[in-house]
Amino acid sequence: MARTEYYDDPDAPKPNSLVVAASAVVTDEEGRILLQRRRDNDLWALPGGGMEMTDSLPGTAVREVKEETGLDVEITGLVGTYTDPRHVIAYTDGEVRRQFNVCFTARVISGQLAISDESTELRFVQPEEIDRLPMHHTQRLRIRHFLEHRAEPYLG
Repeated sequence: MARTEYYDDPDAPKPNSLVVAASAVVTDEEGRILLQRRRDNDLWALPGGGMEMTDSLPGTAVREVKEETGLDVEITGLVGTYTDPRHVIAYTDGEVRRQFNVCFTARVISGQLAISDESTELRFVQPEEIDRLPMHHTQRLRIRHFLEHRAEPYLG
């Protein structure tokens, strides 16, 4: 199922669902950030996804990282909340989503990198390389906030 992301676009379709989601900035001992190249839009992104009824938000981030990358992580902090109503995600099945995303920080505790059916590539990326990768600006915003080492989480 393909997806198209819109931001502040008057021609974007109207949302028909609201999804609570979590993502994670997973770093390694060298300070590199784990990114996945998404199969549904061919853009680089942080691992993450929708919360299930049995999840907590931190648990969602841990589960999604495991499902999408093969790595077990522990949550270490909070980057921020991302709820901008100008960001709309349309799927080919007709869902048009507004997403409430909470972005955490995490570190790897075990596992091996393994591509899932949601991604075509996984890798740890040096922060200075990120601007050269095709990525939606809402993902860049989360990474930028992480790299700013803010004293307080972003609330938006």
